[in-house]
Amino acid sequence: MADPAFIPYEAYSFSEEEMKKRAHALFEFMDHRRTVRDFSDRPIPNEILEQIIRIANTAPSGANKQPWTFCMVTDPLIKQKIRLAAEAEEYENYHGRMSEEWLEDLAHLGTDWKKPFLEIAPALIVVFRKAYDVVDGKKKKNYYVQESVGLACGFLLAAIHHVGLVTLTHTPSPMNFLQEILGRPDHEKPFLLIPVAFPAPNVMVPNIHRKNLDEVLFYY
Repeated sequence: MADPAFIPYEAYSFSEEEMKKRAHALFEFMDHRRTVRDFSDRPIPNEILEQIIRIANTAPSGANKQPWTFCMVTDPLIKQKIRLAAEAEEYENYHGRMSEEWLEDLAHLGTDWKKPFLEIAPALIVVFRKAYDVVDGKKKKNYYVQESVGLACGFLLAAIHHVGLVTLTHTPSPMNFLQEILGRPDHEKPFLLIPVAFPAPNVMVPNIHRKNLDEVLFYY
C-alpha cells in the first residue's frame, strides 16, 4: 500500500464580522435560486458550460473516486430524442404509475408529462453515476456513489445559479433511455437530467416557501 501524500492547505481567513457578512450574502444569493421551466434558447458559451462542470468536479467523493460522468448535450437532434423518450416515460407516470397523493403534491407546481424545455434549453447536462470504474480492463470499485454524485449535483446547481443561468432537476423514471441514446457504457447509470439555459423573458415560477430554520435545525 502506497504511503499517503499530503500538500499544505492554505485556508481562507476572515474576521468574525466578515464571516457573518459573507454568510448572509451567500444565503440571500442562494435563496434567490429557483427551479425554472421556461427557458430562452439563447446560446451559452462553451467556456461557461465547461467551467460549471469544473466547479461540480470539485465536490467531495468517497475515497476521492469522483464516480461521475457529465454529458453535455447541445446537438438539437439528440435533444429531440431525449425529449421524446422522456415524454414517453412521463406520460406513463402521469397516467398510472404515480399515486394520487403524488399527483396532488405536484399539482401546485403546474407540471405535466410534456417537457418542451428539453429541446428549448441550449444545453442538457446528463449526470451519470459509476458504481465502478474500468482501468486497464479491470473493475475498480467506487464508494458512497449515490452520496458523492448527489454532492456533485449540488455543486453544479449552485454553479449554474452563480453564473446567472437557470435550471431544473429532471428525473424521468425510468431513465435507462439516456444511457442508450448517449451510448454510455454499462457501468454508468443515469442519475439526473439538468437542462441549462437563460430564463425566458417575463418568466414565472410557483409561489412556494422554504421551511423556516426552526423546522430544519436542531441543536444538541
